[in-house]
Amino acid sequence: MKLWYQSMSRQKAWSDYNQALRRILDSVKDPGTEIEVHGITKVGGVADQFHYLDYLESGEVLTNVQVAMRRGFDAFLIGNIGDPALHAAREIANIPVLALCETSLHLACMMGRNFSLVTINEKFTPRILDNVARYGLAGRLACWNRMKVDRILHLDAGFHDARARKEIFRQFLKAANANVEAGAEVIVPAGGVMMALLAEAGIHEANRNTPVLNGITALVKQAEAVVKINRIMGGKFPSKRLYYAPPTPDQIDEIRKYYGNVYPTVVSPKRKRKGRK
Repeated sequence: MKLWYQSMSRQKAWSDYNQALRRILDSVKDPGTEIEVHGITKVGGVADQFHYLDYLESGEVLTNVQVAMRRGFDAFLIGNIGDPALHAAREIANIPVLALCETSLHLACMMGRNFSLVTINEKFTPRILDNVARYGLAGRLACWNRMKVDRILHLDAGFHDARARKEIFRQFLKAANANVEAGAEVIVPAGGVMMALLAEAGIHEANRNTPVLNGITALVKQAEAVVKINRIMGGKFPSKRLYYAPPTPDQIDEIRKYYGNVYPTVVSPKRKRKGRK
């Protein structure tokens, strides 16, 4: 089984995080699973909490979905809590596409009657709440509290600086325990880097025995299960009915005339006719 793990971080800017991510993935994957990690190499990779910068980075994600399909990967994983380009990626792909936020939230709903969020900063919080509503889970969200890491690159220091790590964990646990007191049954750290820091430290619960869900682990294990289900279903796990449906073959030639060679899984009628000759 081959999984493409798409990080939204630039390797040089997030060197400690990327090394930790590799360790975590290797520790949780099944023996027969191969995971390739790909970061952002073209534009950005350091501040995706801002909508415009996230938009600029998303183009590389969608290009990589097509590369992953050509190379025979079994699933494409978007390892960013904002779930950038998720819907467009599913529209392109004929393999399962899973994302960090959606996967974490749905799994949290199986762990408890409700869940809560610990977000990284004020700017990122509304975006994660938008995701909760988009996935139809607003009724399961008990509460949220946030940390105060306005420059998210500061989180990388937590992997090598004991003082920085202590302060990051202090902020996280303060917010997580406030969620517990508000009635939360599950804590979801709303940030991939924060998840990695917690995994490395072995932190899996807050006060009152309340579980802290690690989304990186959840994403990998859910992907492994989904790939197996997809094989049982004969490749029909990704629904192409309505929301994720690509253009039909009778439209594709006109679309490609103006957009280029898009939607690689859609076969042009012209190509079919040539194949019959």
